[in-house]
Amino acid sequence: MKRILRDERGMALAVAIFAMVVVGALVAGAFFAGTQEQRVGENQRRVQTSFGVAEAGAQERVLSWDPATMNKRPLYCNCAGGDSVVIGPLSAPNGTGSYGGYSYKVGPNLFLIDVTGRDLNSAAGAIAGGGGARQRIGMITRIAPIDFGIHASLTTQGSVQMGGNALVNGGDQSPTGWATCDPPGPPQAGVRDQGGNVTETGNANVTGMPPVVNDPTINNGTFTTFGGATYAQLAARATIVIPAGNYSTAPVVTGGACDKTVLTNWGDGMNPGQPCSTYFPIIHATGTITLNNLQGQGILLADADVNIQGSYQFFGIVIIQGDLKTAGGGTTDAHFWGGVMARNADLSDQSLSGNATLNYSSCAILTALQALSPISMMRSRGWVQLF
Repeated sequence: MKRILRDERGMALAVAIFAMVVVGALVAGAFFAGTQEQRVGENQRRVQTSFGVAEAGAQERVLSWDPATMNKRPLYCNCAGGDSVVIGPLSAPNGTGSYGGYSYKVGPNLFLIDVTGRDLNSAAGAIAGGGGARQRIGMITRIAPIDFGIHASLTTQGSVQMGGNALVNGGDQSPTGWATCDPPGPPQAGVRDQGGNVTETGNANVTGMPPVVNDPTINNGTFTTFGGATYAQLAARATIVIPAGNYSTAPVVTGGACDKTVLTNWGDGMNPGQPCSTYFPIIHATGTITLNNLQGQGILLADADVNIQGSYQFFGIVIIQGDLKTAGGGTTDAHFWGGVMARNADLSDQSLSGNATLNYSSCAILTALQALSPISMMRSRGWVQLF
């Protein structure tokens, strides 16, 4: 019988090799997909952390806002000249990263805070390949002025005694030389009181719409609690604190700059454009004070009485827990431009004599408030993500 030799080669090795290649490819694909998924997750985590850092940074700018220096900055014009303020770079409050950016004044009362945040590793440059995450947000904020409820040139609980050439004028007046004021608003009352008498002797006069208004809602809280703040909170924010005494206050310029370290420098409302014309301090007098020469501006808080003599002028808001007494007047146009609230805690008479003049001025009030009020985020559409 003839024998036939068969040369049948096995397929097991080839199948095994092919299977190993397929399995290897699957494992490599799984590893690649897993690595990519991990990277995506890490990137997303860094993005979210950076987003939180940016939000925290913007909120920190709102909380640490310095009205005295920021509110009076020029409007943004994309030109050279200090129309923007650099932010940072600063560490996030919880140490999760760093942020930086700019703040811009985009309107008389509006500001844009532009902040870019980075997580800790991205900010440190520790990401392999030089990558990293960042998030940029913009926050629209506005000046949030305190509502003092000033609706008259003089607000008081007690009676008012006027003599000589004293004048209380409720018509809206712009301080002399203040060219940036808006057109005058509607006239206010000359005197707003709880129901006391306003006595005029000599050539004294009260003007306004109406000259005198009796408001039975006036009480102690009118002079201590305001929309958004209290008297105590304002006193705690005072940049100048003085005890009882006699004072002459005038602007002080050192090296061409307003010297804010001098306690008797209360700004310069008489000379717009000068170095101290944009300085509006909060002054807290802890006792009875007498002011005689020259001027001041801002918000004056007095725990006791205020006596005004000679040609002294004040521009802004005056809140007195005691009595207001004026005398003289010299050659100046007015003792007060803005609004005066005198509580007269002992319900004694306010005394205005000589050439004392109280002019209601919405411009002086708003200018002081804009210079001293903090900011807050707009309630609607105040936040946007930037790229």
